Amino acid sequence: MRRIFNWDKKYLYWGVTAFCVIACSILFYMALAYLPMIGRALGSLGRILSPFIWGLVITYLLSPLYKTLYNNVFLPMTERLSGKKKKASPRIAKALSVLLSIIVFLALITALVYLIIPQLYASIETIVNNSSTYVAKISEWSQGMLTNYPEVQNFVTEKFEEINTNLFAWIRDTILPRFGSFVTNVTAGVYYFVRAVYNVVIGIIVSVYLLSNRESATARARRLCYCVFGLERAEKIRDAIRFTDKTFMGFINGKLLDSAIIGLICYIVCAILKMPYALLVSVIIGVTNIIPFFGPLIGAIPSAFIILLVDPLKCLIFVIFIVILQQIDGNIIGPKILGSSIGINGFWVMFSIILGAGLFGFWGMLLGVPVFVVIYTGITDLVEKKLKKRDLPVDSHNYADLDHIDPITRMPVKRTDEDADDGPDEEGGKK
Repeated sequence: MRRIFNWDKKYLYWGVTAFCVIACSILFYMALAYLPMIGRALGSLGRILSPFIWGLVITYLLSPLYKTLYNNVFLPMTERLSGKKKKASPRIAKALSVLLSIIVFLALITALVYLIIPQLYASIETIVNNSSTYVAKISEWSQGMLTNYPEVQNFVTEKFEEINTNLFAWIRDTILPRFGSFVTNVTAGVYYFVRAVYNVVIGIIVSVYLLSNRESATARARRLCYCVFGLERAEKIRDAIRFTDKTFMGFINGKLLDSAIIGLICYIVCAILKMPYALLVSVIIGVTNIIPFFGPLIGAIPSAFIILLVDPLKCLIFVIFIVILQQIDGNIIGPKILGSSIGINGFWVMFSIILGAGLFGFWGMLLGVPVFVVIYTGITDLVEKKLKKRDLPVDSHNYADLDHIDPITRMPVKRTDEDADDGPDEEGGKK
């Protein structure tokens, strides 16, 4: 049978390409037009799926403990106990590993709640009850310091009176009329707290299922990866996932351990120095130390202010101690625990934290560093592959004091001192 249409593959290719470009342009325009609606829809979807997101996070955090218990404790134990019936031992070992991992997770949360929350509540209650005494102490101390400077004292007194007047007007004109909305916000806060507890509880249940089916889910994901992508690309994707997992897990575990050590050292020293509210201050220092770079500053400011309300001299001693502690942490404890999990200099750490905080708030500040490490490493690997493909040097030191790359040997030619000293002569040419 004779063919009716004689398709030209080149024109067919360009036609399909043009259609795809036009379709993508239309979709992009619609996405921009309906961007607020899409954002609200994604937000609603995130709230609906938040228990499963919590479940994924809990599963990810408990995976190292689960693998350790399964491979080193329960699997050998059940194999020895079961004897010849080795088919039943992996299932029992898996169930025991999941159960003990969840028990350890719940025990840690319970310990934090029962050991820290009552002490924090007592410290905050004491601060609130003695707030008038603290204000009187600060006023008396400041007046004593300014006795020899009457002009400065009058200026400070006027400013205090102005602040008191403005504070009273703000309470009368702003706080009291909005008391109804304040009650509404408190009710909303209680609702969000109950919802957060609900999400965590459902997340724990989800993590039980995920940990129990961890091996089979991982196997299905690998099969899908090899099905969708080619062999070489699938291996690259798996290498990237392994590197991302190693970076995130190393950073999170390292920062948690580092923060726990810093909080414990802070509590011991504050207890020895008889600092007021030692536990409250240590918890603030330990928790904020999880945030890289800016964490010590964020924790030191409110802690120093709390101690200042009681004893200004001890506040000065505390500030000096925190500076020393953070130097020890940044130069000794942190590098020993984190090792090479960061692998970038301080400028990029600061850049990633500021960018993450601006885009995603607290979670961006907390996880901005490992995310940036993954992106930075990916770009570095891409640059190195491109350089190797072009037969150019890979190491950065080869490009220091570079004059040019020899087009034949593909090797860098360094700039000599004579070249650096040579300048244009009087006629505009080389000397």
